[in-house]
Amino acid sequence: MAHVTLLGGAVLDTGARADVLLVDGLIDAVGEPGSIGRGERVDLDGYLLLPAPAEPHAHLDKALTLLAAPNPRGDLAGAIEAWRRHSPTMRHEQIVARATEAALLALAHGATALRSHVDVNPDVGLRCLRALIEVREALRGRLDLQLVALAGFPMTGEAGSANRRLLREALELGADVVGACPYLDPDPVECHRICLAAATEFAVPVDLHTDETIDESVLTLPTFARLVTDTGFVHGAVASHCVSLGVQPPEVTAKVAAEVAEAGLGVVCLPQTNLYLQARDRRSSPPRGLTALAALTAAGVTVAGGGDNVQDPFNQAGRGDPLETAALLVAAGHLLPADAYAAVSRSARAVMGLPSVQVAPGFPAELLAIRARSVGEAVAGASADRIVFHRGRMVSRTTVRREFPPLDGA
Repeated sequence: MAHVTLLGGAVLDTGARADVLLVDGLIDAVGEPGSIGRGERVDLDGYLLLPAPAEPHAHLDKALTLLAAPNPRGDLAGAIEAWRRHSPTMRHEQIVARATEAALLALAHGATALRSHVDVNPDVGLRCLRALIEVREALRGRLDLQLVALAGFPMTGEAGSANRRLLREALELGADVVGACPYLDPDPVECHRICLAAATEFAVPVDLHTDETIDESVLTLPTFARLVTDTGFVHGAVASHCVSLGVQPPEVTAKVAAEVAEAGLGVVCLPQTNLYLQARDRRSSPPRGLTALAALTAAGVTVAGGGDNVQDPFNQAGRGDPLETAALLVAAGHLLPADAYAAVSRSARAVMGLPSVQVAPGFPAELLAIRARSVGEAVAGASADRIVFHRGRMVSRTTVRREFPPLDGA
């Protein structure tokens, strides 16, 4: 029997009001209010209806560990050190509970698809991945969760044999994407080759932590792009972070951006964690720690926005909200609100290999209804009053009640 839902009286991003009919996970019809007469009605009067955001870069195995793994220095090296101390002590049920809480937090904010990097290294073995696979299966039907096997470093040479073995075991266990940090490897070129070869063998995408530093001498992104082009890799390739590209001379940035575009490589900008971690040693004129958004966009690269860390050693803030990411892309990345929202919705889904969503017939019914009158107001205000639809079904609803009680004697 078909599952039919009528979303009544929503505001579209054009400013028009409409009824939207959802049938079996797809948008079946969009018409004027009152023009569609079937389906279980959900009243969206006062709500803006948008394509649902997606989270293209999370670390659910690390989420909500700030108290257990403090990072007093606040920098990336301190975060890595804190995590290496804490991660071997984690129990399976603890990882499952935290990851589930963080995933549902993102869902309540509207993200119906998440991609989480999951540590796979000798410190934790496959423990985190096994826990996240359990979470993935438990939340199936409520959200789509992709798991990236984030291999430890080094990956190359004799010293990398354990990490290479664990990456293979992770893919055999059920990881969806190959991940690693080639810029930290003694042989970045060979590390990229290993990752692309593994992804080719298992026919899965690759999503690499790339150049997460403001050191302009570190620039492995063009190597990644050239190898994707030269090998003819077809399963989807993403470079996350790409921070050092933002501190290159303009002519270098433009050249690299063109190579990335030619390779079809997607880029994920992660404003909050990179603003938090980068340039802590600079006492004046600190760089923003973001990738070269304008140059990449001008070259035609698909640039998505992600949240990265949520209250862990790598970021003491973060609330798992794509609209927080969008607001930072406006404030720190100088994007227009509509473009920032596209980065956390349309582009985020694209780099994750997911179908495009529009509020139009025939598109997947992955939708966010938020108490707002425009995309700009949604990004700026980030109302918690939201209703989330995944595969045409309501999967989360948050209702906010605001009161201003009378003052005594007034």
